[in-house]
Amino acid sequence: MNVVATIFWGVITFSILVVIHEGGHFLAARAFGIKVHEFMIGLPGPALRIKTKNMTWGITAIPLGGYVRIAGMEPGPEDKLLAPALKWIDIHGRADSASLSTALNVDTPRAVALLVTLADWGAIEPSTDDDTSYVALVSVSEDADERALLDQARAITFRGASTTKRIIVLSAGVVVNLVTALLTFTIVLTAFGYYEAAPTVSKIMTGTPAATSGLRVGDKLDRIDGTDVTSWSMFTSTVSANESGTVVSVQVIRDGKPLELSATLTGKDGHGYLGVAPGMRHVRPSIGQAIGDSFGYLGAVFKAIGGFFTPSGFQTSVQNSAGIVGISVMAAQAAESSPLDYAFLIALLSLSLGAMNILPIPPLDGGKIVIELVERLMGRPLSRRVSAAFSVAGAALLFSFIGYIMYADIVRLLH
Repeated sequence: MNVVATIFWGVITFSILVVIHEGGHFLAARAFGIKVHEFMIGLPGPALRIKTKNMTWGITAIPLGGYVRIAGMEPGPEDKLLAPALKWIDIHGRADSASLSTALNVDTPRAVALLVTLADWGAIEPSTDDDTSYVALVSVSEDADERALLDQARAITFRGASTTKRIIVLSAGVVVNLVTALLTFTIVLTAFGYYEAAPTVSKIMTGTPAATSGLRVGDKLDRIDGTDVTSWSMFTSTVSANESGTVVSVQVIRDGKPLELSATLTGKDGHGYLGVAPGMRHVRPSIGQAIGDSFGYLGAVFKAIGGFFTPSGFQTSVQNSAGIVGISVMAAQAAESSPLDYAFLIALLSLSLGAMNILPIPPLDGGKIVIELVERLMGRPLSRRVSAAFSVAGAALLFSFIGYIMYADIVRLLH
């Protein structure tokens, strides 16, 4: 696979996934009237930005991942001086860290934090005259109610929304991922169908029991040991359930007529082995069946993710997973194959991204939701130190996992 094509389709694929996921957060926040500062594709850093009336859109120099910056998502309790700080700025029209620290009798770092928080809430904005001062958006008198001013500013922030609305915003990315995947699967399966292994003989392996039993390419597998063959998986599971040396009776349909054959199985990986390959058949499911199949994919992904948290399933889950490198290779292969294959891959990745993000591990969405629920039960926000500790621990676990998957990707590609 061409390296340039792999990088190109990797970037395109991750960008699509980011737009889907972060778009969910964005739409939910805007639906609740919460201010959104930026919608960016890529890791934080130098970027091309387009500013509209209410927010900024752009793509960064490293277009892997992305984020939506929503006002008022800073962790920890509010600074008690936010209200007097906002009132002072609204009265005087502008402020910098030096003037605000003097007015409130606080140190400069705290004054800077107050200015940054109020700017994030959209209560003030950076001055166009210099890089250190901020200007007020409204003008008030000395007798203005400082708490009312702050409540008005907080009303359009994530912090000012109810717990229910905050949880909806946090879970919206996951919901959009899952809905996008299910819709794509359903549409693709309904419109184009899929191919599955059929209980017909397409190939007979040389030197196997099948080769000496009289089986021929084109035979339809009808019964095995007196039991009707309903699918290829049913046939293979029946064969595998026997031991080496077992004689099985196989009835086939050849030229429209039933024919009884027998074969003495050999052993392979501790199971009975016959030595035939299946044919393929095109299946066009109904909408109901397609929806059912789509939820089947959902269940399989959750089962695979659950395997990471069990000693017996961890290695298998790693072997069946792909990181940034593996996904980029698969994306390039799918894009080269057909638009249908690429759409199916995007749906599968969207499903996986949504399932991963719902895990209760900060800084994933599921972890943030857990923190919201804990804070609701406590009746107060967790301290910044505790929130940061949870996030650092979760991030360390997450990046260790990502690094291990990337290592496994590279090992697979080199071999």
